[in-house]
Amino acid sequence: MTKVRAGLILALLVAAGCVLVALTREGDQERVRRQLADRVTAVLENASLAEHHAHGHGFTEKDGRIVCAVEVFGTDPADVASVAEVEWVYAHHMCAVTGAGGTWARSVRAAGPLAVRLGHHPQVRLPRSGANYREEIARIIPRRYHERAFEGFADTGVIEAARRRFGDR
Repeated sequence: MTKVRAGLILALLVAAGCVLVALTREGDQERVRRQLADRVTAVLENASLAEHHAHGHGFTEKDGRIVCAVEVFGTDPADVASVAEVEWVYAHHMCAVTGAGGTWARSVRAAGPLAVRLGHHPQVRLPRSGANYREEIARIIPRRYHERAFEGFADTGVIEAARRRFGDR
């Protein structure tokens, strides 16, 4: 085998290895995002009414069970390999209350970007609605995620899964 051919084979093997590492890393990041979405969903769905009011949600006891959809678009620190490394999660959320036998389409819902600080006592931050809504988002979401924060849900399957958990078939 010539030196040129051996060099080409080595270069191809190195390139293939780099692609494999990149794909594995991408898969790990997606796994972490799914785990974080599940965690934030649990924080929101298990929050007390007082906590929901502090978030800006106007849910009441008569509204029924709370069902949420969460799609993570960022973390702090930004490049993490595990959930344990994450301090803040930035995500889109949509929470609906089941009400008295209502459907998802007729449910009371709250939605938008949010920031959740993980830990023993998670902290949820939502932008206040109103004329300064964009500034409110900028206050709680780091600049590197602003574009994504204003885009809304990228995966409608996340909302569809919440709708199914809500009870709509």
